[in-house]
Amino acid sequence: METFKKKEKEKARQKKRKDKEEKRDERRANTQKGQPFAEMLAYVDENGNISSTPPDPRRKTSIDVDTIQIGVARQEDMEPQDTVRQGIVTFFNSAKGYGFIRDLQSQESIFVHMNGLVDAINEQDKVSFEITMTPKGANAVGVRKNA
Repeated sequence: METFKKKEKEKARQKKRKDKEEKRDERRANTQKGQPFAEMLAYVDENGNISSTPPDPRRKTSIDVDTIQIGVARQEDMEPQDTVRQGIVTFFNSAKGYGFIRDLQSQESIFVHMNGLVDAINEQDKVSFEITMTPKGANAVGVRKNA
């Protein structure tokens, strides 16, 4: 004697099998064997949309591969400069351990971490430091407080 649940499961299995057979038969009926190669091609237009018509060769533009930026923007090679620089601490958070120094020579803001400190610093202190380049940009190290 079969229970109601077993009967329902069997019905669902039969329905699934039947649907699968119908889909297979439909695919077989709609196959386009012997289709020419040109009809199977898809093209991408200048806006990046897929189309069935080939692009116009007169509208072709060439792209310089060197101008393509992937990921972090390329850092330009800096010319060698004097190693010790002078600056003023514009911001320093001692609780978080980082801050910024305004370089007196180039007026650019340079990141400083507490691991790069020789002396303890506060905001508006005059300091001397060296610069190292990291993947994220310039970083001040060997930071000493000027007297």
